[in-house]
Amino acid sequence: MRAADKWTDYELIDCTEGKRLERWNDIILVRPDPQVIWKTPKENKLWYEPHAIYNRSSSGGGSWQICKKIPDVWQVGYGELNFNIKTMGFKHTGLFPEQAVNWDMTAGLIKKAGRPVSVLNLFAYTGAATVAALKAGAKVTHVDASKGMTQWAKENAAASGVADCPVRWLVDDCIKFIRREIRRGNKYDIIIMDPPSYGRGPGGEVWKLEDEVYDFIGECASILSDDPIMMLINSYTSGLSPTVMEYILGETIQKRFGGITESDDIGLPVSSKPGRVLPCGASAIWRK
Repeated sequence: MRAADKWTDYELIDCTEGKRLERWNDIILVRPDPQVIWKTPKENKLWYEPHAIYNRSSSGGGSWQICKKIPDVWQVGYGELNFNIKTMGFKHTGLFPEQAVNWDMTAGLIKKAGRPVSVLNLFAYTGAATVAALKAGAKVTHVDASKGMTQWAKENAAASGVADCPVRWLVDDCIKFIRREIRRGNKYDIIIMDPPSYGRGPGGEVWKLEDEVYDFIGECASILSDDPIMMLINSYTSGLSPTVMEYILGETIQKRFGGITESDDIGLPVSSKPGRVLPCGASAIWRK
């Protein structure tokens, strides 16, 4: 497992009984996590005095219980990067801190390339990977179907001082965008994607990741440049293991371009339990 262990403004303090105790800069949050099935004692006093708790509803969804006054928006920093955080629906804050391991890897490959690098970030959410790639010197195309998330990503870019870097912000359906790019003949050196487990397109089309991911990655192979650097797939779908995604990359990308494939869980170290890491997602990577 690759653990995001370089944070100072974020900390996973503890986790037990289906919940995480987290510090986002100086704001303490308690959020649900279905993978936390163990029942260890809540010894840290912050469990009992957080700023906010996300409570799930028995009928689905949930809501935030605000225990202490918190800003509508605040920031966390990761190295040279800054991200705007807020309590939002479905327990989220607008950032997945475990993804820092992938931001670092992507930035390293961009800097090592020694040439201009074009990056395509699909299902790009609030743009953390976009901001990391811009900071490393790449040209980025950022694609997400949500206008609100894309605006948030622009704000993160401004907070990190890369708003004036070469970036295209596109509110679009990622599958349709890829097919248009194939017709247009546009190419990218790096493709990053974090597709949802399930969703519906603007015309009511149903997206189920397990059913769509193989064909979709095959289509993405058509828009990799003649000298590509990386393709990275993130997944939070419980039924899609990292090795399954690695296998797909091997069949669709490695066969065409050579290189290597690898995969692993990504996670967060638990500061109160040295040596313990909470698995949070999975990544599969192809590299030239």
